[in-house]
Amino acid sequence: SVKNPSSRAERALAEARKKYEARGTISSSSKGGGRLMGINDEVVAEVGYEIGYFINDFINEASGEDADTLVQNCGRYLRSKASMGTFPQSSNWSQGKGEDFSPEEIARFDRLLARAYEESGIVTSAFAKTFYLGTQVLPESAMKAIWAVYVWCRRTDEIVDAPRPEARDPNAEMLTDLSEWEIRLERLFDRGEVVDVLDLPLLDCKVKYPKLPITPFSDMIRGMLMDIPGLGQDRYDTWDELHLYCYRVAGTVGLMSMPVFGCAPGYTDDTAKEPALSLGVAFQITNILRDVGEDARKRGRVYLPQHDMERFGVTEQQIFEQKVDENYINLMKFEIARARMYYARALRGVPMLSAESRLPVQLSLDAYGKILDKIEENGYDSLTKRAYVGKWEKFAGIPASWYRTLDISKFLPLPGDDNLGKLEEYEKRLEEMLEKKWEEMSK
Repeated sequence: SVKNPSSRAERALAEARKKYEARGTISSSSKGGGRLMGINDEVVAEVGYEIGYFINDFINEASGEDADTLVQNCGRYLRSKASMGTFPQSSNWSQGKGEDFSPEEIARFDRLLARAYEESGIVTSAFAKTFYLGTQVLPESAMKAIWAVYVWCRRTDEIVDAPRPEARDPNAEMLTDLSEWEIRLERLFDRGEVVDVLDLPLLDCKVKYPKLPITPFSDMIRGMLMDIPGLGQDRYDTWDELHLYCYRVAGTVGLMSMPVFGCAPGYTDDTAKEPALSLGVAFQITNILRDVGEDARKRGRVYLPQHDMERFGVTEQQIFEQKVDENYINLMKFEIARARMYYARALRGVPMLSAESRLPVQLSLDAYGKILDKIEENGYDSLTKRAYVGKWEKFAGIPASWYRTLDISKFLPLPGDDNLGKLEEYEKRLEEMLEKKWEEMSK
């Protein structure tokens, strides 16, 4: 886990957690108005209906059952399917020995879990269209597992970013909620405990993929902390600082996904780790470059490294005033080259994945990389224009992405791909480009 004890935000979270733990147990499964934690007005508006309410269709009211009881019973059922050692701190149930559930109960639990997965897919589709497109070509079990991971990430983000107009101290309330969320995460991974119906897919994912690590989940929480106004960072002096942020909020997703994707024969998680991290970092750099104007205008944030801006002669004032000049264009060219270097590193990892996982990763890599092309087509103006890749353009790229996953593509590359040469050479050329740009600006 990557922690920074000198971080004001992390110290604040640690203090909030101490206070929360002193109060006792986890609260009920919902937070205000019956909504699940991490589900707020923005999520409901984007999806179009209340999330998690489907559980009411599965409750056996005749027996006096309520939603919490149903969730806990389904959790027991899923834990009973886990292999020994999946939950190291479990002590109140048997792992891998089954439970005394009737066939009717098992059928109901399976239907509830299927519905929870379905809703997770809907949320993923609403908020991460390119990411969702990549999951569509995965085997069903892996597809659903990735949805479960994404929904956990989405809820974490919403806990941190959600407006709290009625709170006396919004940051204090947020840190309390985030403390509870972190404790819930630890208890799910250590004990197999669940709190609400959307925890069930992640529990099932952990049962099916016991090697799923908790570390990237914990690190993502600390990445979200970096965005908290007044506690986190809204400026980054160097690329190393920004790289830590990119790892925490996006590189972690690659590590979460690795046990689900699996490795090809001859490769291990250790060898595939660096490309997985690079892909997440590449995605986040792309997000930052696409949203420079929007982040400054709506959030007062400037993610571009201050050192890079200074070397290229770009000021914060011109970013807030949305002035695109030659200096800004050169800065964008430099940052795009850096992003493509990380895409090149990520590309090396595609052959390391299991055969069924290569296409979704390649598809996501290609579709997201096109955003950089769109920034270039917009004259490098990411202050007043938003680079956008349409749905049909993404679909049209599927055959090319599929071909790139085949061994024959190494010998008969697609037009344009042959200019890349070997991946190692491509990365080297990008590194040389970065050095050249620094030298030009230093004269």
